[in-house]
Amino acid sequence: MAILVNMPRLSDTMEEGVVAKWLKQVGDKIEEGDILAEIETDKATMEFESFNEGTLLHIGVQEGETSPVDVLLAIIGEEGEDISEILNGAAATSQEVTSEDTTKEISKEQSDTAIPEGVQVISMPRLSDTMEEGTVASWLKNIGDKIEEGDILAEIETDKATMEFESFYEGVLLYIGVGEGESAKVDSLLTIIGPEGTDVSALVTAHKEGTISSDTIETTTEASTTETVQIEEQTAEVSKSNNTGGRIFASPLAKKIAKDKGINLADVKGSGENGRIVKKDVENYTPAAAVEATPTQTTQTATPLATYTPVGEEFYEEVKNSQMRKVIAKRLGESKFTAPHYYLTIELDMDSAIASRKTINALPETKVSFNDMIVKACAMALKKHPQVNTSWNGDTTRYNHHIHVGVAVAVDDGLLVPVLKFTDQMSLTQIGSTVRDLAGKARTKKIAPNEMEGSTFTISNLGMFGIQEFTSIINQPNSAILSVGAIEQKPVVKDGLIVVGNTMKVTLACDHRTVDGATGAQFLQTVRAYIENPVTMLA
Repeated sequence: MAILVNMPRLSDTMEEGVVAKWLKQVGDKIEEGDILAEIETDKATMEFESFNEGTLLHIGVQEGETSPVDVLLAIIGEEGEDISEILNGAAATSQEVTSEDTTKEISKEQSDTAIPEGVQVISMPRLSDTMEEGTVASWLKNIGDKIEEGDILAEIETDKATMEFESFYEGVLLYIGVGEGESAKVDSLLTIIGPEGTDVSALVTAHKEGTISSDTIETTTEASTTETVQIEEQTAEVSKSNNTGGRIFASPLAKKIAKDKGINLADVKGSGENGRIVKKDVENYTPAAAVEATPTQTTQTATPLATYTPVGEEFYEEVKNSQMRKVIAKRLGESKFTAPHYYLTIELDMDSAIASRKTINALPETKVSFNDMIVKACAMALKKHPQVNTSWNGDTTRYNHHIHVGVAVAVDDGLLVPVLKFTDQMSLTQIGSTVRDLAGKARTKKIAPNEMEGSTFTISNLGMFGIQEFTSIINQPNSAILSVGAIEQKPVVKDGLIVVGNTMKVTLACDHRTVDGATGAQFLQTVRAYIENPVTMLA
């Protein structure tokens, strides 16, 4: 009896998957536990094993194609078994065939015969759990280039990082659907790879119109000639841009380093593919060489400047928002205008914390910051006040029995929140080393999406900038976020006497739907008890 295998849900947030690679082919014998395919989810590329044995009779999702969860992925059954009725949707004779929608997914009009042989259609990938669209930061391959499996096709900017996107196929790059600097929704047509000279114009049109059928995709000599001319024109345009200097090709990291150092990329010679400027080109660039190459600049600099009278001029420039900035705006806007925020502020006596930190850091190879102490205190306080460790879900409230603290980190394009998983189980030194590691990855855009997911509470610290007090917008689906200010030395009253003390203000922003005022206040009192008596956090 034929067994229908649907696209599995391999993560809690997965809605669809991409078949990165089939490890079994139609006709292969399948044993229970065999790896059928590698499936790219919203978080990682994972191996998908079979829970059944038999012969692989049908593949419903081709390599590189995207499919929603629970849509027909493959059929396993007895060798030679007739599955035509299943494929045609005419009948379902076994208990495994229960959905009419499944049979519709594999109708003839949507089968792989609609795509020219050897052609692979590649869509904009979902490279993070929150990614809804991506921006092509740079193409590392051009139309007409030979592609090998594993080649990096492009650098794609998501809402969280700029990531390299590699090819799982080999062939020739026939079409680019999203230009450099352009944005596209996830699953939009990104590129097409296939045999050299293949006409894909009808396929491109079908994708744009959302209708792909075998009737619309016909390979003709005239169409092939047209496509070849288009490829030559686009390739010539790219070559012209590279050679004339009208457009500068550089990696995002090279651009960032050049901007930080004040280097004009037009003066830098690229050593990468097609003259592309990479990190080492910028780092090895010496401005002195540019000065020697243009000796007339020295003479011009020595010439006295004429008297200049300011006349005043208003001007501005518009800079395209990055994917990260757009997602930050969307998420924070949703949080601010849907969650009823309220704020509670207390002032902490930091004298004992300062003394304890000094003692701890005197130990060999040990480094603990005040922020690490705040993270530890909050994690322990969340165990005592589970109402703060919740999420609002409309009809229900989710009580998280695990504690994952997110720590906001400022980066060039905005804000990232690395997450310390099971923070309450970590020591102060473990918290310190983990925060430094994740923060470093975040600032260099090397942090993985799964290292920024799943927070149940968030901390934002601007004390290092001298900010004494501020409020934050809740990082949903959290119910609260703590804003940490700077330690300030000032006169305080102790035992009836005015003395010099060290204090720090912290502000808790709460979602009133889940956390009442008294609950928030009690949480802050517990945090204060831990910070003002640090030894209690070491017990």
